[in-house]
Amino acid sequence: MHIKELMDLSGHVAVVTGGYGIYGTPISEALAEAGAHVVIASRALDKCEGVAASLRARGLKASADQYDQGDDASILKLRDKLLKEFGAVQILVNNSVGRAMRSYSDSAEAWRQSMAVNANGLFVISRAFLDPMMAAKSGSMIMISSIQGVVAPCFDNYAGTSMTTPPDYHFHKHGMIGLTKYLAAYAGPHNVRVNAISPGGFQTEGHKEPFLSQYTRRTFLGRLAHHDDIKGAVVYLASNASSYVTGHNLLLDGGYTV
Repeated sequence: MHIKELMDLSGHVAVVTGGYGIYGTPISEALAEAGAHVVIASRALDKCEGVAASLRARGLKASADQYDQGDDASILKLRDKLLKEFGAVQILVNNSVGRAMRSYSDSAEAWRQSMAVNANGLFVISRAFLDPMMAAKSGSMIMISSIQGVVAPCFDNYAGTSMTTPPDYHFHKHGMIGLTKYLAAYAGPHNVRVNAISPGGFQTEGHKEPFLSQYTRRTFLGRLAHHDDIKGAVVYLASNASSYVTGHNLLLDGGYTV
């Protein structure tokens, strides 16, 4: 097949959870640009609709839907609605993340709230969409993990700032990579692939000195990620261009973890 055919997602339906955020927006954009109908879903329906509307204004296929990843019934309701509407969902991008914890000192209750979304909810939504993919003998699931799921935190990056990195985030991002491998082994015989992408920090207006210098000096490319950096990786793993790739964690970090 021609490379353009291998990366063409025309006729596919892709669900992107948390598809309006700093990584969710370019992920949704990339899949729509590759030809898929992208369903952007989260609790914040208005934000999802904002991104979907911007894609439709460009002539791309996109819609918004609402669900709560901390609520099993809400996840299953979303799955059933989309299967009824589209017949099949070929691509799921697990990008949603709950931010109940902000630091090491936060309460155990904040940890439990985080796990309801980032552990239990992640598994429930993965299985909900994986089962129909396996029945159809076709599909691709992509987990959006993080470099924080690969290496220990470097607290020196945050020296002199009010920023830090909470322990629950590392816990569930490491677990997400483990779940990726498990589900890849489970779904592989049914011709369904499960992979992960572990991005590094994304450049935003909120990133100021000294964090910028302290972080970027650890990357080979000397910068944080930009809007377009994740797009090619997502389309590659969603499409037939990666038809012999499963159980893989693609590091998208400018060399940070090397």
